[in-house]
Amino acid sequence: MTSVCNQKHDDSLEIHEVSSTPINVDKATVDYFGEKMRLATFTQDIDIDAIPLEWSATTAAARGPVVVSKYKKGMAKHNAIGAHAGPYSIYHALSVASKQLDLNHEPDYTNAHPPFNFPQQEQWSTPGKIVSMDPFGHMVPWIYGDIAKKENVDIKPTMSITKAVLSIPEIKEEVQRGNLIPDGKIVLNDQGEMACTKIAVDPVWHLPGVAQRLNISEAELRKALFQDTNGMYPELISRPDIKVFCPPIGGVTAYIFGDPSDLPKEDKRLALRIHDECSGSDVFLSDICSCRCYLIFGLVEAAKEAQNGGNGLVCYYRKEGRCLGEVTKYLVYNARKRGGDTADEYFHRTECIAGVKDARFQELMPDILHWLGITKIDKMLSMSNMKHDAIVDSGITIDERIEIPDYLLPADSRVEIDAKIAAGYFTNGHVYTTEELKKVEGRKWEGL
Repeated sequence: MTSVCNQKHDDSLEIHEVSSTPINVDKATVDYFGEKMRLATFTQDIDIDAIPLEWSATTAAARGPVVVSKYKKGMAKHNAIGAHAGPYSIYHALSVASKQLDLNHEPDYTNAHPPFNFPQQEQWSTPGKIVSMDPFGHMVPWIYGDIAKKENVDIKPTMSITKAVLSIPEIKEEVQRGNLIPDGKIVLNDQGEMACTKIAVDPVWHLPGVAQRLNISEAELRKALFQDTNGMYPELISRPDIKVFCPPIGGVTAYIFGDPSDLPKEDKRLALRIHDECSGSDVFLSDICSCRCYLIFGLVEAAKEAQNGGNGLVCYYRKEGRCLGEVTKYLVYNARKRGGDTADEYFHRTECIAGVKDARFQELMPDILHWLGITKIDKMLSMSNMKHDAIVDSGITIDERIEIPDYLLPADSRVEIDAKIAAGYFTNGHVYTTEELKKVEGRKWEGL
């Protein structure tokens, strides 16, 4: 029985039967790329047998695996919408299409398990605490492997954990200045190499929880996601019974300095830097903003806190250009530099092009902190009011906020930093008036 899903006036979703012809999943997937390709499933299709998934269950077994792939028996059994490793799913498809990747490849996860066993925290199963990542995503091959074989479905990790050594030129300079002292454990040597634990996280959204965070209905969220991806995921509309979505966006990498087991302990101090991606500054050292220098400052303070017996944590989110993207960001740069780059016009130029000054929606950001069991932050290395408010509103306390020292700021970044302070960013210093902001200017382009 084929059905469609309509949106009612009260934003709920309603299923209507439109055909009595059953669709057989076995026949539809004989040749996945052939004439019998199935475009979507519907809640009341006769062969639907989704693997149970209880988002806030207290154990991995009771929760169940996130099954997003439609390979093997996944067409009938999947319980999530989207694609595994969303931003890279297209490259996976290219590898399959060009015959470089066997569609039936079975991953061998021997020795790929985490080097540190993060214990389950109360927040993992507290309704509403974690809605944008799978708390069990790092242990998928080892806790759901039997289910994958029994059900003949493809289940992949959405998190992984490793240990690493960071080697960054500015950290070496901090060691040479005497601002950071090698201890052989956190700061390994006089070259400034730093030891850390890294956690990579792909987003997995519990749609009712995400909608609640944004103060909208689940139907409004599904409709917007469906329309803004140009119908890429029709099951957002046709499968209201499926409550999990793996979106085609980047996730977050957490860098932990010190013993990870200390993170949930309130008697252990924690220095935190939440950093949103800025490749122009973070990687290519552009001096138009404060991003890289704040990232370095965050790493230094994180290492110091770990050396003092606490922890340092830097969470790096893939949110390029405030989630507006590099194309929009560079258009804004052009408009600013040609039209007079003053602090009073900083946000206005972005709004003129993008329609909004910031699309990062920090409401989802604290999830990684809850996954780690964090309940208290002693030093927040950020001036952002949006990040601060999102963390505090989620139930985590912040004792102290640390702004970036002036000596670290590139000269051309004053336009950005002073505009942000005037818009509500934290500072212990002077907050410029509108008239004063007009006098804060960046470099101009002449004759372009």
